[in-house]
Amino acid sequence: MKEDMIEVDGLVKRYDKHTAVNDVRFNVKAGEVFGLLGPNGAGKTTTIEMLVGLRKPDEGTARLAGFDIRKQIGNVKEVIGVQLQSTSLFELLTVQEIMEMYASFYPSHVSIADLIDDVLLTEKKKARIKFLSGGQKQRLAIALAIIHDPKIVFLDEPTTGLDPQARRTLWDIIESLKARGKTVVLSTHYMDEAHVLCDRIAIMDQGQLIALDSPAKLVKSLQSDSAVEFSLLDNADPAFLHSLQGVKQVSNRNERYVLYTDSIQLTLTDLIQQASHQNINLEDLQTRTATLEDVFIHMTGRSLRE
Repeated sequence: MKEDMIEVDGLVKRYDKHTAVNDVRFNVKAGEVFGLLGPNGAGKTTTIEMLVGLRKPDEGTARLAGFDIRKQIGNVKEVIGVQLQSTSLFELLTVQEIMEMYASFYPSHVSIADLIDDVLLTEKKKARIKFLSGGQKQRLAIALAIIHDPKIVFLDEPTTGLDPQARRTLWDIIESLKARGKTVVLSTHYMDEAHVLCDRIAIMDQGQLIALDSPAKLVKSLQSDSAVEFSLLDNADPAFLHSLQGVKQVSNRNERYVLYTDSIQLTLTDLIQQASHQNINLEDLQTRTATLEDVFIHMTGRSLRE
């Protein structure tokens, strides 16, 4: 069994009367991609900032690669690489120049040429940073975070604001970090990103950790593989939905109903028959597989995107 690379024990961070992070506890195995999933304001960034030494916890502590973040923060900083939500870079430097500058901060570093190639910036190595696209700047920020070959890499919302192609490129880079044995902590509010990249996910909401497991097991906790989503017209009585064949749970959000089921064909057939029998009109009927978004809505009554 792999060792724990990160051990988080009861972290708390308060701002006046507001508790941004409330008694958060989790462990991360060596070589694992560990996700912090939740909406904006859930406490993901504050948790990461405490772990990397940017904020002091009011209570609790954590150990990274065996080093205590309260007592050995100098050692912690030697074994971590950090890409924050907003990274300020020297806009007039070229990609190669800033890589060489960051490399000079450390006793040893990886090959700059190889790293530029790994993050797909070879053709841009002579370009000034101010002329890079958003995706290229994010790839550069990750390269700067790992230039000293850290054991643990923190990526805070790395794909926010990027177009789909740029997001996919970053996904490939994150998967390559895992393939090289790095431990990665990834914060995101994109459910598809967490599902694809993460071995385990800690779902956070309002400063608290409300669920922790693999993506598959979190979705399985709904006890349903599929979802039938629709709206009811004419203020129809939704009471009949609970008695439909195969239905395990019924969710109603903004007058949009979701039926969670393990028997999609049975449920869909019964829904249409019952609605027809009662002269109830269904609008925008869709079927899909259950997702982490459904898990979050089930646990909080709100969407990750709110």
